[in-house]
Amino acid sequence: MSLYLLPLSAPLLLLAAALFGFVRNGRRPPLVPAVAEAAAFGALLIAIAALALLVLRGAGTSALIGWGGIGLSARLDPVSATMLLLVAFVGWIVARYTRTYLDGEARQGAFTGWLCAALAAVLLLVQAGNLVQLVGAWIATSAALHRLLLFYPQRVAARRAARKKRLFSAIGAAALAGAAGLMWIGFGTTDIASIDALARTGDASWPVAFTAALLALAAVLKSAQFPTHGWLTEVMEAPTPVSALLHAGVINAGGFLLIRFADVMLLAPGVLAALAIVGGFTALFGALVMLTQPAVKTSLAWSTVAQMGFMTLQCGLALFPLALLHIVAHSLYKAHAFLASGGAVEQVAALRRPGQVAVPDGPAVGRAFLIALAMYAGIGGAFGFAFGFHHKTPQALALGAILIFGVAYLLAQGLADAAPRPLTRRTALYAGAAAVGYFALQSAAEWLTAGILPLTPAPGRLEWTLMALAVLSFGLVAVAQALFPLWASHPAATGLRVHLSNGLYVNATLDRLLGGWAVGKAS
Repeated sequence: MSLYLLPLSAPLLLLAAALFGFVRNGRRPPLVPAVAEAAAFGALLIAIAALALLVLRGAGTSALIGWGGIGLSARLDPVSATMLLLVAFVGWIVARYTRTYLDGEARQGAFTGWLCAALAAVLLLVQAGNLVQLVGAWIATSAALHRLLLFYPQRVAARRAARKKRLFSAIGAAALAGAAGLMWIGFGTTDIASIDALARTGDASWPVAFTAALLALAAVLKSAQFPTHGWLTEVMEAPTPVSALLHAGVINAGGFLLIRFADVMLLAPGVLAALAIVGGFTALFGALVMLTQPAVKTSLAWSTVAQMGFMTLQCGLALFPLALLHIVAHSLYKAHAFLASGGAVEQVAALRRPGQVAVPDGPAVGRAFLIALAMYAGIGGAFGFAFGFHHKTPQALALGAILIFGVAYLLAQGLADAAPRPLTRRTALYAGAAAVGYFALQSAAEWLTAGILPLTPAPGRLEWTLMALAVLSFGLVAVAQALFPLWASHPAATGLRVHLSNGLYVNATLDRLLGGWAVGKAS
């Protein structure tokens, strides 16, 4: 038996725990929480063992358990190993948290069962070695999430969110199934590794472009991109563990799909450009709305919308190693943020803000952005001189400039006239650390995925235009954010804040179009 079948045992453990939870449904079901936590921890150990197998044996695909290209197989490479570790680790943490959080709930066993089922589906998805398994796991993930969203079926907002999610999931699943069928016909195989290898040496054509468009549509719908983001911002109607579970390969499965078929996506530059436009706009839109939300979990949900948009932008710029790195970093910190949101609210409420608030003026904001960009350029040049990283693509450099704008906002606080000197020193240190971390992590991600993910191609006229537009847009928004305290009392700013806090009414309009307000009574 092939050792590469080892990762398949992880979802089997969780499926067994799920069945145990379904059988023992009810309030405080005996052994169910402990079994679920043990299964999740076992899946984590298997993921670690799979990583060790990858290091010792190299990348590979297991034999197919099935016939005619239909069945189960495990693909083990740096991408799948990274996702296996991420999903298993976050899943284990969520399972431990759920054990206490849902203690005493009337349907604790059923919730635990669907939680384990969702984790099992995601683990099958990220290690899928063939198209049929990928599509099946994709659909199963959406089905399990739908049940979790309806854990409190009496809540109208929860039913509305679940209804929208089901509609978008059905369209996305149909798009993915269509893309899988086209790849099966076009490449003559269902093996994902073989498809990527053939695409890497293939030429662009209309069938391939249409396949890439279907993959992009499935990814956009899965990752709640504008204007289909509404269900994600309403997910707070479900228990908090569901919000954290989304970041265990569920909401970011769209990015994983694009990364897994990166070679196919590169054959359709127009599709990548569309992804960059949609992702960049979603990132800006989500970030602006996030700043106006009074509730911590709602703000975190809008932050996830923005982060998923940024991930899609990275894929649109063909920065697939960076997109994978972003999935890992965002999943870890956002899952922790949701699980710790209750305690964070209590801590903030207990704080007292002493003294004068440091509000930067126009010159301070200008100096902050110039200093941040200068530090970014200097550190980038130092990396190139010391380590020979002359292959840095313009796309990666543009993305780094966008990231440094966020640090420049913090630096502006330190340069304000009322800011104490220690704050100024700390913010300058943060700016330098962010630039160093960006170049170091980018290089590490590229090195780890070398030979698995394709290199970012040289940008053409369209790519240069998109990069310039992205840098300019994110820069203007960052400057406006830094200067907002100076004009926050203006009536126009007050009105804009109200409109932004309602997401510019996009979700409400979509609810009307879908008949979302006419939700039937809970069964």
